[in-house]
Amino acid sequence: MARSFQFAARPGGTTRMLIAAAVTAASSAMWVQHRSKKAERDNPPFGQFIEVDGVRLHYVDQGQGAAVVLLHGNTVQLQDFYASGLIERLAVNHRVIAFDRPGFGYSERPRKRLWTPQAQAALIQRALWKMRIARPVVLGHSWGALVALGMAIRDPADVRGLVLISGYYFPTARMDVALTAPAAIPVLGDVLRYTTSPLAGRILLGRTANAMFSPMPTPNEFFDLMPREMLLRPRQMRAEAEDGVLMIPAVADFRRRYSTLDVPVCIIAGERDKIVRPAAHSVRLSRELPYAALLVVPGAGHMVHYSFPRAIDDAIHVMTRDRSTLACPSVGEAMGIERDG
Repeated sequence: MARSFQFAARPGGTTRMLIAAAVTAASSAMWVQHRSKKAERDNPPFGQFIEVDGVRLHYVDQGQGAAVVLLHGNTVQLQDFYASGLIERLAVNHRVIAFDRPGFGYSERPRKRLWTPQAQAALIQRALWKMRIARPVVLGHSWGALVALGMAIRDPADVRGLVLISGYYFPTARMDVALTAPAAIPVLGDVLRYTTSPLAGRILLGRTANAMFSPMPTPNEFFDLMPREMLLRPRQMRAEAEDGVLMIPAVADFRRRYSTLDVPVCIIAGERDKIVRPAAHSVRLSRELPYAALLVVPGAGHMVHYSFPRAIDDAIHVMTRDRSTLACPSVGEAMGIERDG
């Protein structure tokens, strides 16, 4: 009698590769999630929380006097203003409120909203109203400068003045936007942020910091105050990627309104900024705003607030005393201020 045999089909080469890829991706996601939770355990929130429109924002509130609001750029968190010395310096004479922008640090960023600079500006303004803070001077660095502009454009009567540092103000090509855009795409971005993006981020984060601080060296303590693992969490990487994608459309909208902005503005940029070219942005913006003063600091880069915190303090001090005064010091004054300091 003939015997019949059944053989289990062996997975083909393609199937084995897909299985291996799935196992690798799952292992990577577990590792990334572990590192993210450990980063938050090691670096718990040190500020306060306020809930606005269902969004929980993390912020610090330090000092007394006229209010100054600080808005950080992309990649970093509100600790950037501690690392630069700005909070400590400004809090001597002012009430300083620094926010983690939505999705950064410990602030939430619900997926159901499109977090344009305008949307972030509206949220920050509503938080300030809830805190009963009226007519602050608003300082924004890099991407934070767009949120500061959004606040002034939305309701200029609620803003005493602006200090805009190393900002991007006009539509120009950005290679970094093209590189980070895939991480902002729904589903695909989620996969990337839990697999390859954090690994690539660990390799590139040091180079990114060096480019931001160039031509000055990156401070030795920078990543002590700005822990790498906090910057590489998937939810923060989503915020960074989305902000990059939303940047160009935002300035395309803003540029139509610059000539009508009825708020005093101090524009500060580093002459050797490798991230945002001052001539194409800060210098050009100073010509389009009706009440603007410009300071381009020789030899400084994108993180100019680390090199010249006292000059920024002087500008804010003048602006909080007299709304009609354009508060940027001259180059000579700024250099002299820092030498004296």
